[in-house]
Amino acid sequence: MDTFPFELVSPEKLLISEDVEHVVVPGMEGEFGVLAHHAPLMSTLKPGVVKVYKTDGGEPRRLFVRGGFADVNPRGLTILADEAIPMEELDAAKLDLAIRDAEEDVADAVDDARRVRAQAQLDQLRELRGSLF
Repeated sequence: MDTFPFELVSPEKLLISEDVEHVVVPGMEGEFGVLAHHAPLMSTLKPGVVKVYKTDGGEPRRLFVRGGFADVNPRGLTILADEAIPMEELDAAKLDLAIRDAEEDVADAVDDARRVRAQAQLDQLRELRGSLF
């Protein structure tokens, strides 16, 4: 199977920069998979898990992202994540902190549109927390 360049970047650092076979992305409209030669696409991300499949056929590398953007173009896939944590480094305390931050975002929302977006993020984080621990 063909490979393509993939980068996952957070504000703190570049987490992944390599050729991969397949990436599953938690898009705001639902999960989507990216393979080589994918049609151009731009999507916002919801909190969730990015799954990165290399050519070795092993288990995917899994990283939790808390929002951001995915850009699929002829040069490959780039994910600009608001926050990204390898799943092996994710613990209940970090996820609980993200949930508290999201609760504050809901409380601090100045209008209905922002409150709805913040509540959706909070619900997704709580769902992730419930499914992981």
